[in-house]
Amino acid sequence: MNETLFISICIPAFQRPDNLKRLLDSIEMQNFRSFEVVLTDDSPGEELRGLVENHPLKPKIRYFKNQKTLGSPENWNEAIRKTLADWIKIMHDDDWFSGPDSLRSFAEAIEGGKSDFYFSAFTRVLPDGRSERIRLRSSRLEALNRFPELLLAANRIGPPSVVIFKKDPSILFDHRMQWLVDIDFYIRFLKNHPSSGYLSRPLVQIGISESQVTQSSFGKQEIEIPERFLLAEKLEGAVNRNIHIYDSWWRFLRNLSVRDSGQIASAGYNGKIPPFITDMIKSQNKIPATLLRWGPSSKFFMFLNYLQNA
Repeated sequence: MNETLFISICIPAFQRPDNLKRLLDSIEMQNFRSFEVVLTDDSPGEELRGLVENHPLKPKIRYFKNQKTLGSPENWNEAIRKTLADWIKIMHDDDWFSGPDSLRSFAEAIEGGKSDFYFSAFTRVLPDGRSERIRLRSSRLEALNRFPELLLAANRIGPPSVVIFKKDPSILFDHRMQWLVDIDFYIRFLKNHPSSGYLSRPLVQIGISESQVTQSSFGKQEIEIPERFLLAEKLEGAVNRNIHIYDSWWRFLRNLSVRDSGQIASAGYNGKIPPFITDMIKSQNKIPATLLRWGPSSKFFMFLNYLQNA
């Protein structure tokens, strides 16, 4: 295997030294060594610098202290901009590699494949120590490669720490987003680099906590509505021609209790609302709340509405 610099592991860090040490320890134990670590520190203090200075992995770490706080996801982009290798492996500081051959597994997939984007199964680890392995069915991978916009219906890839991709300076994470930022990036990348590869063995541990942006954003109209509609603008005609995406819009409006277009504007989105969304809101307003919230009947009404608008 080529022992030149192959992979840049990007760590957009912010405080949490214990989590960062766990991640650095998992990188240090990797038996594939053709990598650099690019660590962009968004913390106000110097605690992480001290951790890096005293860690055995230090010779492989290029540490950068941000002059001003960039926030998420711009700190992700800052790390990517500073990379030297052709392949980018983002690792958030609350995640870590599952075993010593995780990075080698990604590298071997790259060298044996033809894709510019790979992702692996992973293990979700809850604060109480319980864990759950997340895998993707092969049929869903085929559908994803045919139509990346399906990610709007459900994130079948996972968080950024489970992916590795070939560097493309023209495609970065959209700093206007925080909740759908990973899905937006995946869709744009896969539309420009068709075909993704999947590793079915869980190679990454994903730490779950209430402090994460995705967890703290859930159910908040002022975050979810502007981002959802911004992503719809980018996808243009793809937002309603697929029934799975259509159903995700139906559930989105129902779960956030969006009853009129004024709520959308009040939440912070002032762009054009697709006509099918206006019709969907009107249709949901005609359905008794108990039926709209009950899964089978909600799905039935969604399908009727889809037939009218497809």
